[in-house]
Amino acid sequence: MIIPEYGRNIQNMVQYAIAIEDREERNKAARGIIKVMGQLFPHLRDIEDYNHKLWDHLHIMARFQLDVDSPYPNPNQEALKEGPKKVNYPGSAIKYDHYGRYLEMFVKNLAEKEAGPERDANAIKLANLMKSNYANFNQLHVDDKLILKQLSDLSGGVLKPDVPDGLAAPVELPKERANDKNRKKRNRKRKK
Repeated sequence: MIIPEYGRNIQNMVQYAIAIEDREERNKAARGIIKVMGQLFPHLRDIEDYNHKLWDHLHIMARFQLDVDSPYPNPNQEALKEGPKKVNYPGSAIKYDHYGRYLEMFVKNLAEKEAGPERDANAIKLANLMKSNYANFNQLHVDDKLILKQLSDLSGGVLKPDVPDGLAAPVELPKERANDKNRKKRNRKRKK
């Protein structure tokens, strides 16, 4: 099937319409097929150019062999053969995947700010965020020295905050309990 959303019966109707010799009968059949196609997806009627889309689909399902008087121009067969255009992704690589591109941008922007207590306070906040992201990604003990070294690496050696008390503990996400299914089964047995 060419467009499977419409189903085999619509495809059979299209093949039948192609075989009709009388042009007037073929036009009636095409309009009838369009009505049935519209009834299959009534929620899409609010879309702009809904009927145009249905006529395009009809021609595509007929493999452009249906000669009818369409209220719209036939779709370009060559344009349909072309695949979608390639999406250009940013070419820069992320140094530490678990932190992401935005955090790296934050660090670079902060490194460009004027040195002072405000920049140091924001550097500590970023280091705490990095520690939290690192813990979510690795699920291991996080060493503050490693986080501060990576912060320094990302900033080109500019950000080296002094953290005498250490970084904040990472926020732990609730973990799914492995025995939830067994617990539910035990609870059902108790209720009986």
